[in-house]
Amino acid sequence: MERPKEAALLALMEKSGYSMVQENGQRKFGGPPPGWEGPPPPRGCEVFVGKIPRDMYEDELVPVFERAGRIYEFRLMMEFSGENRGYAFVMYTTKEAAQRAIHLLDNYEIRPGKPIGVCVSLDNCRLFIGSVPKEKRKEEILEEMKKVTEGVVDVIVYPSATDKSKNRGFAFVEYESHKAAAMARRKLIPGTFQLWGHAIQVDWAEPEKDVDEETMQRVRVLYVRNLMISTTEDTIRREFSKFKPGAVERVKKLTDYAFVHFYRRGDAVDALHVMNGKVIDGSAIEVTLAKPVSKDGGRRFSQRGNRGAYGDGALYQGKDEAGDGPQPGPSACLRASAAPTSQTWSAACIPSSPAPA
Repeated sequence: MERPKEAALLALMEKSGYSMVQENGQRKFGGPPPGWEGPPPPRGCEVFVGKIPRDMYEDELVPVFERAGRIYEFRLMMEFSGENRGYAFVMYTTKEAAQRAIHLLDNYEIRPGKPIGVCVSLDNCRLFIGSVPKEKRKEEILEEMKKVTEGVVDVIVYPSATDKSKNRGFAFVEYESHKAAAMARRKLIPGTFQLWGHAIQVDWAEPEKDVDEETMQRVRVLYVRNLMISTTEDTIRREFSKFKPGAVERVKKLTDYAFVHFYRRGDAVDALHVMNGKVIDGSAIEVTLAKPVSKDGGRRFSQRGNRGAYGDGALYQGKDEAGDGPQPGPSACLRASAAPTSQTWSAACIPSSPAPA
């Protein structure tokens, strides 16, 4: 690094009292800051920053991000050449500061004609595994993943829409930490590893942003999955109306999942408890609260933890514990427009711990 820039970084450290260390392809400023006592800030305090000019460093970046609040740690991803890799992670001491940074600095011109992107950063502990033999059961997939990778906590496998004795050809693998998932991804990347005698597809399962508790308290739509293809909307309406006739407003079914709208939230919550695990047309259904996500001025209902999607102007996000770089996740979800209204719904591939009602 050139001497003037080195001097600027040393001046920043002296002025702020923060330490700076470079390791594993990233340079850490702080973590913790001077005088910090207790554990690190909780989940939701970190933001991802993308589109950073490659010749811009902490002496210019930190003062900009300090406008939003006190920084706990600033991690700039670095190349061997000394340039940055175009993105960073900024952890604040509070969630409010992180949200303020998104509001103030997303699309902010850090230099003339050079807008940066800022969004929430989430720990991702889940991988998508494609090209799984459809006859493999959950127990077999779990056993195999534990053999070839470390830190496996669980495997999520969905039955085929047409044959419930088979899986859909993919699975989601949950790891104990993001670092364990990143190391597993590196080992399993296509072209370098085989399972059951053939190559598999591996990518990050991209978690959706959390929905605030106040919004979830207003949800009156249920997401119902594992339905039979032959099950009709009339059958779903009839079954969900048994505990209270007239409670269901409308039903929208797409392939083997559906969204059931209720007139009252209380009835939706009651129906969730009554219907989850019930058998309809020979198939045990799974019922959760749908998760509303605002998008393009409309509203989309979904489950948590879908594999995500390239594009849509979304920034890559995710920690870089294993030197894997930013983490995109191509879509593995089933999406469809709902004809009766201006709303759209997204049925998710992974119903991971929906927000409580």
